[in-house]
Amino acid sequence: MRGYRKPTVSIIGASGYSGAELTGILMRHPSVKLEKLYAHSQAGKNVSDLYPALNNSMTYAPFDGSMDSDICFLALPHGQALELVPALRDAGKMVIDLSGDFRIKNPAEHLEYYKNRKPDGAWMTYAMPELFYDRIAASRAVSNPGCYATSIILGLAPLLCRPMDTFTVAAVNCTAISGISGAGRSGKTELSYAEMNDNVRAYKVGLHQHTPEIMQALGSSVSSPGFDFMFTPMIAPLTRGIYTVLNVRFEDNAPDCEHVTGHFRDFYASAPFVRMRDRVPEVRDVTYTNFCDINIAGAGNGKDLVIVTAIDNLVKGAAGQAVQNMNIMLGYDQALGIA
Repeated sequence: MRGYRKPTVSIIGASGYSGAELTGILMRHPSVKLEKLYAHSQAGKNVSDLYPALNNSMTYAPFDGSMDSDICFLALPHGQALELVPALRDAGKMVIDLSGDFRIKNPAEHLEYYKNRKPDGAWMTYAMPELFYDRIAASRAVSNPGCYATSIILGLAPLLCRPMDTFTVAAVNCTAISGISGAGRSGKTELSYAEMNDNVRAYKVGLHQHTPEIMQALGSSVSSPGFDFMFTPMIAPLTRGIYTVLNVRFEDNAPDCEHVTGHFRDFYASAPFVRMRDRVPEVRDVTYTNFCDINIAGAGNGKDLVIVTAIDNLVKGAAGQAVQNMNIMLGYDQALGIA
């Protein structure tokens, strides 16, 4: 089209795992132009030196506070986006933040779970496309969901955001296993091959920072929960992926699996990246994709359901979902450049 200019895109924090995943997706995206890649410790290095598979000759640059691109993705450690986003928004940039800095509305909950203070009002549209499409489309700055949160919320939203008849959820016990890339690229002894090979470890039991985000998205809160919720995150010797098992107890008898599966299919009818599966999904079903696979099973006692979800933590749990949100904000097909 004559006179058409593709929106330009830059990534701040481009050298980490999520930033590299973003780089790869945006390089291939047909309707935006990847313009700048910013990094701190890797500034001056060529992208292909760190990630040869990307085959990208761009050089990481230090971020000096100026931004020429139309759209800015931030893939930074928690706490850093709080300082950068206000200026980017004031400059009229479209902003998509992948950190947890702007996910939680309640500053007290943010302080408790992230251990850093943020001012009142430091919140942006919570950008889960399957739940908040219209809000995302009307926004210029959004907060991308966390990886664990994505896998858990998508497995529970049809039951809690659009309850079924007289079936009421009383409690959810969640166990979720993440690949090691979820901890980021910085080297840590406890995440080394020698420590993690042939090993699985629980951590932050009952205290994980995605907990208030999950409850908030499901219309509840950690301070005044509408149902009992226990979350046990675990790490396993996988490079990527999140595997979540949700044990859902109902106040009375549980609905049958076919009824629930049909309800989920209706709920996600317009969601191109949610797949209801007739068998229990596996991590390898979704790696390197933006899909969330879900299966519903009965627990055999008439009171509980078991819901299993699988996602790629770096794609649907981070970069892929972020680009999906960008597409919605720009008025593109949400699957453009991702599927």
